[in-house]
Amino acid sequence: MRRKTRIPPSPLPQRRGVDPVRVRLPATGAWGTVREHLVERLSGAGAGVVEGMFDAGQIVGADGRPVAADAPFEPGKFVWFHRDLPDEVPVPFPLEVVHRDEHIVVVDKPHFLATTPRGGHVAETALARLRRELDVPTLSAAHRLDRLTAGLVLFTVRPEERGAYQTLFRDRRVRKEYEAVAPFAAGLTLPRTVRSRIVKDRGVLTAREVPGEPNAVSRVELVEHRDRPGEEDGSGGLARYRLAPATGQTHQLRVHMTALGVPILGDPLYPQVTAPVPAGDFRRPLQLLARSLEFTDPVTGEEHRFRSGRTLAAWASYDRWAAGTYDDPSDGQ
Repeated sequence: MRRKTRIPPSPLPQRRGVDPVRVRLPATGAWGTVREHLVERLSGAGAGVVEGMFDAGQIVGADGRPVAADAPFEPGKFVWFHRDLPDEVPVPFPLEVVHRDEHIVVVDKPHFLATTPRGGHVAETALARLRRELDVPTLSAAHRLDRLTAGLVLFTVRPEERGAYQTLFRDRRVRKEYEAVAPFAAGLTLPRTVRSRIVKDRGVLTAREVPGEPNAVSRVELVEHRDRPGEEDGSGGLARYRLAPATGQTHQLRVHMTALGVPILGDPLYPQVTAPVPAGDFRRPLQLLARSLEFTDPVTGEEHRFRSGRTLAAWASYDRWAAGTYDDPSDGQ
């Protein structure tokens, strides 16, 4: 049996709640030095960037000492460095802690805040912000919530326990309930369970339904409906929906609601791509909320039930949401 390689602890501290980048050199290769390999591997960083990092002593080994530019290539060697953090527009809405104990932290995430560092969202993410605000550098996300979706997210405190909580989500042992505001369709029979096969291609913004064995299952229920302001003729209106996903495909609820003919308000991708929501545009958030999480704690055995206290903005005041005057702090104005 092949023995799993032990990963040394990072010799560099976090920076603004963001972990340093760890690189393991490949087992084989024709590179003569560590520098030659990293220049090739990190070519997207730009000409001279990697060389400059070596000159500044910013690339270090497991002992925390700078790796020399002429250090020989060693198969399997680990090196660390901090990437330059991108300029980010701060998300001006609070990240509310719903529950905290020695094992987990559950937060009510606002719209527009990414869960974990990815792409152009790095330090301005729920994970990095929580590490800074709570002073818990070991904090990790047990699952993810889309940047545009608000609601409950579970984080783990102890690295050795993270896998147990992630397994809950992988094995679908977490009962999740979402809420959405979307158009009301009088001819749509609800409740119903939607089953389809959803795929998302790498590099493509949207997911899509295709023929085949279903891999996405969502329960959709109508909670209540009412006319939009100025539409008192019964011709349409808004509705609040309860959504219970039994699976976790990318954009699953957004795809299923679109397929039912009631796309979620504020969605820039469905039913058609209008434009990605740029950083700093906080006017009309996607009206989707991760309302509740229920699970049996795999470490303590405790039964947990957490619920978001938010009210979706378009339901609280459609006119304000439609006019782009959304200003949180808890969605309802």
